Amino acid sequence: MVAEHDWRESAGPWARVTLPDGQELDVIVTARERTPDGEWWFACEALLPDRYQDAQGQTRETAAPTAITVHADHIVPIPGERYDAVPTNGAVAGRQWVLVRVRMPVEDGPTWRVHRRDCWQISGETRRATTAEAVERYRSREAAPCDVCRPDRVLGRGR
Repeated sequence: MVAEHDWRESAGPWARVTLPDGQELDVIVTARERTPDGEWWFACEALLPDRYQDAQGQTRETAAPTAITVHADHIVPIPGERYDAVPTNGAVAGRQWVLVRVRMPVEDGPTWRVHRRDCWQISGETRRATTAEAVERYRSREAAPCDVCRPDRVLGRGR
């Protein structure tokens, strides 16, 4: 049996989930998946209380990873954690950028936000975009880059 401290350090990356009753819980992100309806879901492991019984019959409290699935609207990254190695399923090849309509546009501000296609902050009204389309929207100030996935690092600032 691996010591809990060693296991927690070898597992990765952590994120914060808001549960349906409003409580927050730190979880380990194991995968992310875009469903056919375009929504992002995260496979996670929550460390929940459990009982461990050794061969001599002695019991003690421990923590056991429990699989849960969380919608992207209810999970946020924890600063300092790296999410680039998290397996991602469901992204469509070709159009690697996603434009998301800004929910409450500011006067003279962008009406769209550009995201990498694997960004877990994508929700709401979306459109797939080629690199050329994303650059054009970004440079015309019709769209702003996502603060999480930072597409401007690849597309260039261009302003």
